[in-house]
Amino acid sequence: MVNAPAATAAERRYWTVPIGRAVLALIPAAVITFNADHSPELGLVAFGAFAVLSGILVAVGSWLTLGDARARTLFLVQGIAGVVLGALALAFHSGGLGFFLYLVSVWGAVTGFLELYSGTRARGKSASARDWMSMGALTAILALVFLILPPHAVVSVGLLGAYFVVLGVYLVIGGLSLKWASTPAAATSVAKDSDIS
Repeated sequence: MVNAPAATAAERRYWTVPIGRAVLALIPAAVITFNADHSPELGLVAFGAFAVLSGILVAVGSWLTLGDARARTLFLVQGIAGVVLGALALAFHSGGLGFFLYLVSVWGAVTGFLELYSGTRARGKSASARDWMSMGALTAILALVFLILPPHAVVSVGLLGAYFVVLGVYLVIGGLSLKWASTPAAATSVAKDSDIS
């Protein structure tokens, strides 16, 4: 019982993680949208930068704010996968369309599944569960689309940009919803409940 108030206080700060991810998604979305060059090289650089920075944010932010040890571990693995695959994209940014499609597909499959699984596990226990399931499903769908889509650089890079837009907007809504759910009145109520215990 002693650890419960500390975990609750830490989890109230979790809203910063989706907001940070939203910013990191909307930047490459803007770069892709307003750039006439939809080459695989642009796709690899935009994806790589997002995957590395988002991976670091997910791993560190989730580790510091989530109370559930398994959820922390799953998001740590998700973050590490993002950093590794993003670093590969940046290191081999001239790898061509096939390499771009392969990396995004692998990243989407791994991170999408992990986030979807985290949300399914946390259903009924965490306010973030629905958002995790939605974002995980969206990312897994991106992986499937990249696997079945006929190879075309403009379409594929444009699709990645569209994914970043949808992800960024959804994360902003989810993050602000979490922030507003942890109002001072809610925090006072939690504090009073812990005092009674």
